[in-house]
Amino acid sequence: MRFKRYTFKLITILLLLLGAGQAFAQNGINDTIVSEAVIYNGEIIEAKTLSNVSVYGRMTVAQMMAQAKYNRLRNAVYVTYPYARRAGAVMNDINNKLNSLDKSATRKDYIKTREKELKKEFTDPLTNLSVYQGKVLMKLINRETGNNCYEIIKEYRGSVTARVYQTVAFFFNSNLKQPYNSQKDDATIERIVMEVQRMYGYQELRKATSM
Repeated sequence: MRFKRYTFKLITILLLLLGAGQAFAQNGINDTIVSEAVIYNGEIIEAKTLSNVSVYGRMTVAQMMAQAKYNRLRNAVYVTYPYARRAGAVMNDINNKLNSLDKSATRKDYIKTREKELKKEFTDPLTNLSVYQGKVLMKLINRETGNNCYEIIKEYRGSVTARVYQTVAFFFNSNLKQPYNSQKDDATIERIVMEVQRMYGYQELRKATSM
C-alpha cells in the first residue's frame, strides 16, 4: 500500500515537471520566431517576400530587325574606331604642321611624305573593311578631325581628286561629305564610341579646327 502511495506521488511529480517544461518551451525566447508584418485595414498580417519570377517574351519582327541593325553598327564602330582615332591623330598633326608652312612646294612635299606614311599604315587593314564599315569609318574620321572626308582629300590632294573620290563613293551608296552630329543623327554612334573608350581606356582627343 505504501509502495502504491509513493508511486502515485512520483507520477504526480513527473507530470508537474513535464507540464512546467512544456510551458517553458512554449514561452521560451528560443522558440520565438521574428517575422515581418504589415498593417492592412487595421489588422496585423505577416509579410513575406516571394521569390523572383522571370518573364520572357518573344521579340517582334521589327524589334529583331532593330536589334540586328544596332548590332551591325556596334560591330562596325568597334572595328573602325581604332583606325579613325589613329588616322585622325595623324591628320590633325598634318594640319597643324601645314599651318606653319608658307611655301606651296614645301607644303606639297610634306603632304606627300605623310601620305606615304598613311598608305603604309592603313592600306592593308582598310582594304579588308566592308562598304558599310567604310561608311562608319568616314563618320568617325569626321568626328576625330572636325572635317568630312571630302574636305580632307581636297586639302591634301586637290579639288579634282576629291570630286573623283566623291563620285566613286556615290557608286557605293556612300558620301564623302556626310556630316557627323553627335547630338542627333549620330547619337547612337557617339554612345558606342563612349562605350569603346571606357572598355579600352581611350582618352578623348581634342579635335582640330577646320582646315
